[in-house]
Amino acid sequence: MTNSIEEFEKAEVLLITGTNTTEMHPVISSYFKRAVRNKKTKLIVVDPRKIDLVDHAEIWLRQKPGSDVAWLNGMMHVIIREDLYDKQFVEERTEGFEALKKVVEAYTPEKVQEISGIPAEDLVAAARLYAKASAASIAYAMGITQHINGTDAVKSVANLAMLCGNIGKEGTGVNPLRGQNNVQGACDMGGLPNVFPGYQPVGSPEVRAKFEKAWGVEKLPEKVGKTIVEIVNGAIDGSIKGLYIVGENPMVSDPDLHHVEQGLNSLEFLVVQDIFLTETAKLADVVLPSFCFAEKEGTFTNTDRRVQRVRKAVDAPGAAMDDWRIICGIATRLGYPMNYADAQEIFQEIRQVTPQYAGMSYERLDQGGLQWPCPTEEHPGTKILHTQTFSRGKGLFHAIDWIPPAEPTDDQYPFVLTTGRVLYQYHTGSMSRRSSALSELYPECLVEINERDASALDINDGDSVKIESRRGHIVAKARVGDKTEVGTIFVPFHFAEAAANQLTIAALDPVAKIPEYKVCAVKVQRAN
Repeated sequence: MTNSIEEFEKAEVLLITGTNTTEMHPVISSYFKRAVRNKKTKLIVVDPRKIDLVDHAEIWLRQKPGSDVAWLNGMMHVIIREDLYDKQFVEERTEGFEALKKVVEAYTPEKVQEISGIPAEDLVAAARLYAKASAASIAYAMGITQHINGTDAVKSVANLAMLCGNIGKEGTGVNPLRGQNNVQGACDMGGLPNVFPGYQPVGSPEVRAKFEKAWGVEKLPEKVGKTIVEIVNGAIDGSIKGLYIVGENPMVSDPDLHHVEQGLNSLEFLVVQDIFLTETAKLADVVLPSFCFAEKEGTFTNTDRRVQRVRKAVDAPGAAMDDWRIICGIATRLGYPMNYADAQEIFQEIRQVTPQYAGMSYERLDQGGLQWPCPTEEHPGTKILHTQTFSRGKGLFHAIDWIPPAEPTDDQYPFVLTTGRVLYQYHTGSMSRRSSALSELYPECLVEINERDASALDINDGDSVKIESRRGHIVAKARVGDKTEVGTIFVPFHFAEAAANQLTIAALDPVAKIPEYKVCAVKVQRAN
């Protein structure tokens, strides 16, 4: 996030897209609703489903799944055509405007309507509302990113924000809402295949030399690693022999689960480190029991870059251990002694090798969270990024054309499937489905289908339906209504017994390598 959570209430306009915020980030959604209720803020919601935030919106744009680059280009077309963009910001702080202008010229509201289904007049109204605001903020989540053009969509969001000067000041910004509580912290610590902690590239000799010295090793690898889907492919083709999975349940969360199961079963050795015996852990050769969040000391870094202390609340059961103690024990047995007294000592090392964290300490964090970058102990932390300049100097507009999803509908598979989460369950359900109260509120997989489609297929609310793609099928109960558009169904992915990812396609964004969870072609029928 370029800005801070509390600033959502200071925006004149909020553009919310690809995030069912009331169910995925309910605390953050309260800022949105309070801002609208206090008549400070107008809300634009762009979502193919009739999510709860639609009831609070000034404008709702109901796009077809996978058409985000098109409608974003269409908004920019209107803003440039009507001379509503921030000329001073574009002139002084950006480059590449002419190339962007040339590409978006083709994305007239009428063309965007053909691609996205958004009525042309609604697109124009949304563009004007966003562009004329003194401060407008964009919040998005995985509905934007989990496509084969997810990277393009994120760049298009940044294009729109820069075009209207909505970067570097309060109540503005490009604000991704992270899907789990410490995803931001994991990325900050180098939990990506191409960087060390602090987003320092593994391909840089200077960076490698820095970490070789800090860690007392020679010749750290310069090769970029693999992403999850690539790892599964490598297991199947034999190039990857062993896999160590920590706190992840790919047998529910990853696309094309038959393919995932084949990959995990092809390994010579699989280790899973987790707090429960998940669907993935059941396939492992070795399971290492680790602490849950309430049994740990350390820090979490949340979605607006805020580093906060985590304190142990309860003792762990049985033979469970801290994740870091398990990893240190394995490293030591493999010949690299790794010894820390406690989590605080690890954080001290983080400060030394991660410039964004250098000014933080447990003593400072005990007084409250700090937002990175925080380069010195005198620095107050950074609430707003890019106030004077971008990290590359001038912000770069990317001229991007829309591409269709990897798997279009056809006569055999006429429905679009999109997936996501619901309020009462969480991710793969490894924790939330063990709660009797949560399972009473949302006990099973429900397939959202439009009432017109249900009528045509002779499906009633509560009927069992079979959803089938080219990769697999599931059976679940129908929830008939108007939450999804005609021709689109929604399936939550929390339920292993009716796993949405039996159906999804493992087509990848070529840059970020994220799978296209949000669009694939399926057929729907009543189950016998």
